[in-house]
Amino acid sequence: MSKFRLRPTPEQVDALLLQCRHARYVWNLAVEQHACWTPDRRSAPGYVEQARQLTEARAACDWLRAGSQMVQQQALRDFGQAMTNYFSGTHGRPTWRKAGVHEGFRVVAFKPAHLRRLSKSTGAVHVPKVGWVKFRWSRLPPAASSYRVTLDRSHRWHVAFAAIPTAVPAPGNGRVVGIDRGVIVTAALSTGELLSTPKPRPTELRRLKRLQRRLSRAKPGSSRRRRVKLGIARMLARQADRTNDWVEKTTTTLTRRFDVIRIEALRVRQMTRSARGTLARPGQGVRRKAQLNRAIRANCWAKFARRLRDKAPGRIEEVRAAFTSQTCHTCGHTCRENRKSQAVFRCTACGHVDHADVNAAKNIAAGHAVTARGGRPSGQPMNREPHRSASLSVVKPG
Repeated sequence: MSKFRLRPTPEQVDALLLQCRHARYVWNLAVEQHACWTPDRRSAPGYVEQARQLTEARAACDWLRAGSQMVQQQALRDFGQAMTNYFSGTHGRPTWRKAGVHEGFRVVAFKPAHLRRLSKSTGAVHVPKVGWVKFRWSRLPPAASSYRVTLDRSHRWHVAFAAIPTAVPAPGNGRVVGIDRGVIVTAALSTGELLSTPKPRPTELRRLKRLQRRLSRAKPGSSRRRRVKLGIARMLARQADRTNDWVEKTTTTLTRRFDVIRIEALRVRQMTRSARGTLARPGQGVRRKAQLNRAIRANCWAKFARRLRDKAPGRIEEVRAAFTSQTCHTCGHTCRENRKSQAVFRCTACGHVDHADVNAAKNIAAGHAVTARGGRPSGQPMNREPHRSASLSVVKPG
């Protein structure tokens, strides 16, 4: 989706919030309907039946009838798609939407006549029951048939046009690059480049800590607590904007420079699971694991790989990450003692010295990985000396 910053007037803000309430209300009614379903009862109502019930509800309720029927029907369609994703096993079960957290709605049947350009940096989009709402024309909006209006926790409105982005054309130079993702260095390239996401400044960290302390002392439901929460949300939003901007620019540059990009095949969601455990079996090292999880999320491992696949489909290859950081790129010797520290790699066999992350990236670029016993993956001959050489093992995504 191509997202743009909306600039509604105070009157339009009230109208947009009303549309968000309608969409959230209809969604929560659908969740409640399906929550009451049990296997001994007949099937829960689908979209067609829910749309018929929505028509009856609009006729009986003036508040609901004041909103856009299109917005409310699309909330039901979104819920139907969410249930389909849940039954297919790709997503969790749809849950209740909360005011102040899930604010937004979708508009379909979008036509070119519903979009205007007012000046060099200002455009306007037509929203049902609201009218023409201005937005920042930062680039040319894509040709789309629908869009979504959202409000984030820092009270910023956005409009996102649903369109499949065009892929970045390959440069055609035949160059291959390997990328090693880390916590200290976000992305280490096999070319020797070290790339890191922008980190918060010390002054921002101190201000964030002060606001968090004020929040802990504020009375629940007070105006002071709402102001402090808004201040924290705005600080976090600025940091998220910097990180997203870095990810977009970095992935675009990489897809324009290299024909083939190889990354580690990491299951980031499983890697960032909590180690808290249960009351019967509490976890160990919970605080340390939580710090590692926050560091992984701050470096956007999953989003970095996803944006590479979106911009260069068919040109991204995943390599098994086993022992890539302990294998010497020069001689292929694999040993735990090769990695002296987080940043230093010194081979105990040939004496090759390199940055640890860059050495791993070179192994990834060559498609090197070894099994847990130090030999080659299945289907390839074992090496006579275990822990001596790495072997080619590229995993095709999918």
